[in-house]
Amino acid sequence: MSLAAIVDLEAHPIGDAGFARACQETLDRDGVLVLADFLTAEALAAIHAEAVAGRKDAYFCAQNHSVYLTPFDSAYAEDHPANRQVVSSKGCICDDQVGAESPLRLLYDAPVFRGFVKAVTGQAGLYPYADPLSSINIHYAERGQELGWHFDNSSFAITLLIQKPAAGGRFEYLKDLRDAGAGEMNFEGVGALLDGAVEPAVLTMEPGTLVLFRGRNSVHRVSSNESDVTRMLAVLAYNAEPGVALSESARQTFYGRLG
Repeated sequence: MSLAAIVDLEAHPIGDAGFARACQETLDRDGVLVLADFLTAEALAAIHAEAVAGRKDAYFCAQNHSVYLTPFDSAYAEDHPANRQVVSSKGCICDDQVGAESPLRLLYDAPVFRGFVKAVTGQAGLYPYADPLSSINIHYAERGQELGWHFDNSSFAITLLIQKPAAGGRFEYLKDLRDAGAGEMNFEGVGALLDGAVEPAVLTMEPGTLVLFRGRNSVHRVSSNESDVTRMLAVLAYNAEPGVALSESARQTFYGRLG
């Protein structure tokens, strides 16, 4: 399958420097870039079939965690925003379960796509994970499953929506709620969000949409799936340096295995 069979290059000419520059400006301004109908209908159908077939092999888990994804800090009370717990629950299939001819694999490895992501994010280089599990994932959220509020450790994330639930499963966020580089955690703002005193923005998307999101300083979550239609999402993960692997403890927690 060629790149033109995977990406609607007429609507999204990712090899064009001017298009990439406009996308970079959007990402820099808004903290998020949404490219609707990025996938062709053919590619989306193939990825959907792959995700449905892989569901039986998905590892499902749930974790309690803080918004900051940090361990309990005894310097603060249990109900302090640094320590308050939210829940994330999902199923996942990993990179080694994604076929060599999958449109996801072909897109991930395509030099034109990688060059586009580098141009948009400003990264000097992009490399796959050194471990066999983390580069390409497909996530499943069934009724009652959600991703709790959190900040990412990475500077950006790339996702492709495969299937949208009939209700719930909303991507909600608040841009630049903290400044991790300056060490400003904004506990007051996070507390207000957790208390429901702040109304987050909602990112609307349909299957086939590509999203680049800067989540290191922008808090975000996926609300609970309120339907019997599984939310399915592909995550394409790169590193700025070669040879980086997700830690063994993280792999065991999120994937239920090391390789």
